[in-house]
Amino acid sequence: MRVVVRGDLHDPSGPPPLLLLTGIGAHVEMWRPFAALTGDRPLIGLDVPGTGASERPLLPLWMTGFAALVSEALDELGVAVVDVLGYSWGGALAQQLAYDEPARVRRLVLCATMPGWGALPPRPVAAALLMTPVRYLHPTLLRLTLPHIAGGRTAREPAALRAQQETRLAHKPDLLGYAGQVFAVTGWTSLPWLHRLHQPTLVVAGEEDPTIPLANGRLLARRIPDARLIVVPGGGHLFLIDEPASVTAEILAFLDATG
Repeated sequence: MRVVVRGDLHDPSGPPPLLLLTGIGAHVEMWRPFAALTGDRPLIGLDVPGTGASERPLLPLWMTGFAALVSEALDELGVAVVDVLGYSWGGALAQQLAYDEPARVRRLVLCATMPGWGALPPRPVAAALLMTPVRYLHPTLLRLTLPHIAGGRTAREPAALRAQQETRLAHKPDLLGYAGQVFAVTGWTSLPWLHRLHQPTLVVAGEEDPTIPLANGRLLARRIPDARLIVVPGGGHLFLIDEPASVTAEILAFLDATG
């Protein structure tokens, strides 16, 4: 499993590392617009199995299996405690990790994500396009599909879409690996145990997200005991990529808060 580290993960005077968990089919380079605004905060990024430069597992994994692999990676790095930012599919993984390893996750940021089964589904076109990784395979397919999945600035401004093309197409997900991510989230739900997540949690949702409708962010913020919600005005599914300055300062303030 490919893991990328920035900064000193073991500085006792600094904040815990921020673990970044990507969306479906995505790879660590896609964090660059957000990471560029995080100063010198230590970061850990990884390509989950079957994406980016990570090998596909021999057998499909449940979400609990992905969470166990992430925990093993942190053990290899010698990191006992992290803050976690999960984006879209990675937000489901972040919830599972926080539930399975409560002592390991200090603070939780859930961006453009949902609680799985029982959530408000994507718009029909976005749902159909999410079942395939074609947006990672060819520039034309990316231009035809991504605006319907992303909404927000990516859909409104052709320049915002073009700015993502090179990075997104740099690492194509393994086709079976992508299917494995779909498998892991199919039937998965956090609704029965969200009330047991006691980490301070920030939920960030785009106002115009066609993939994860805003109602899902509101649901997460209501069900997690110590959570609050930020809505990105006009934001789509990719607000941390196409307009990261809209919310990064608030995310960092939340991570640095005391008490």
